[in-house]
Amino acid sequence: MTALFALPAHEIARQVKAREVSAKEITEAALARMDAVNPAINAITVPLHEEARAAAAAVDAAIARGENPGPLAGVPVTTKETTDQTGHPTTMGLVTLKDNIAAQDSPVIQNLRKAGAVIIGRTNTPAFATRWFTSNNLHGATKNPWDAGLTPGGSSGGASAAVAAGIGAIAHGTDAGGSIRYPAYACGVHGLRPSLGRIPSWNASMPERDIGGQLMAVQGPLARCIEDVRLGLLAMAARDIRDPWWVPVPFEGPAAPRRAALCVAPEGMAVQPPVIAALRDAAARLADAGYEVTEVDALPPLREAVRINLALWTAFLPRGGLAAVEREGEQASLDSYRYMMEIAPPPGLDGYQDLLTRRATLLRQWMVFFEQYPVVLCPVSGELPFPDQLDTQGFAAFQRIAEAQTIMLGTPALGLPGLAVATGTQGRTPLGVQLLAGRFREDLLLAAGAEIEKRGLPELPVEPQ
Repeated sequence: MTALFALPAHEIARQVKAREVSAKEITEAALARMDAVNPAINAITVPLHEEARAAAAAVDAAIARGENPGPLAGVPVTTKETTDQTGHPTTMGLVTLKDNIAAQDSPVIQNLRKAGAVIIGRTNTPAFATRWFTSNNLHGATKNPWDAGLTPGGSSGGASAAVAAGIGAIAHGTDAGGSIRYPAYACGVHGLRPSLGRIPSWNASMPERDIGGQLMAVQGPLARCIEDVRLGLLAMAARDIRDPWWVPVPFEGPAAPRRAALCVAPEGMAVQPPVIAALRDAAARLADAGYEVTEVDALPPLREAVRINLALWTAFLPRGGLAAVEREGEQASLDSYRYMMEIAPPPGLDGYQDLLTRRATLLRQWMVFFEQYPVVLCPVSGELPFPDQLDTQGFAAFQRIAEAQTIMLGTPALGLPGLAVATGTQGRTPLGVQLLAGRFREDLLLAAGAEIEKRGLPELPVEPQ
């Protein structure tokens, strides 16, 4: 019999609504699991025992009154410290923001509550949420539950480590350069970066973001099964007028042919043999499911999109951003920003306008490509999950990492969705692939991801080691 903490979200919601188990029982099991394994991985920074118990009691009371508690009835979830949650600090992993207490829920947190979710804890993030590794001076480092020598990913490293280890059924994350997809990959779970405008986002506790952040940063779910990713997406995506970028697009798009393009090494990026093997295995799974899979040598431009991504971020550094990084004094993030500026110097006004102008051209090329191939199968990263803290080993190491992350950096600059799908393990190293589709076609990603999932997954939750 599956332990309560290990049940998938969709099964928890079904059982709670059917009164086969109470939200209280599910919550106590989730809290006990958190207490048992979080000391080993440091994924949860703020446990929320009493708040979670109160939320579970409200779900059980609603059911007793004959009311519908929502699609996530009694489902334990975690939320990332980059996002406003009433009464708790939105820290961004910073000592300088440890007292930045949110006075109201962000849209995504409010939507989770409305859906009946039970928030059991807040998750760790690297300082400024900018690295593919998760450590900071405020909470320390998060460990990968598969192997403490591997990165748990970043910036949603606490989220991915938590859900992989069975702390919650769905984790909330954010992604502007792979911050959902890479942690999912590193921890052997699934993670969806939705299209820009799919899930409403805003932090009242923080200044309005620069246009780069507005165009690239999105919120999204991580989970141990594709159906839970879908459930989390639908709950998080409910309307909220506080985000002017939110778009009321139906989840199901027009019918599309079951056709996928496999690209093993886009634009000549270096790809390790185990990553290639995972891609070809996933392609075979899609073909077995009836997809027409065609291997292509090239995709629309990615490296140019990477430069747009990095330059839109570095543009804020001369406008007070670098001074904030220096005040925090967290060496890894300070080095990361300096390395980013070496690769993509902050643009002037004309350069900034050129970046935004060119963005439309690249996105058009991608949307035309998706007309022929509705789904793209490609690497999450060119390498297996990195050794933890690899980016602290100098500029050459940072360049190597950025090269491996080409796809994850390129697609956010265009507002495109992407799904990291876990496929298995090599020893205790997770393996996975990435699926891409056109704007607001998360339905195509999840359909293809479900077919890959049916044909083999890592065994989860994992016991931290």
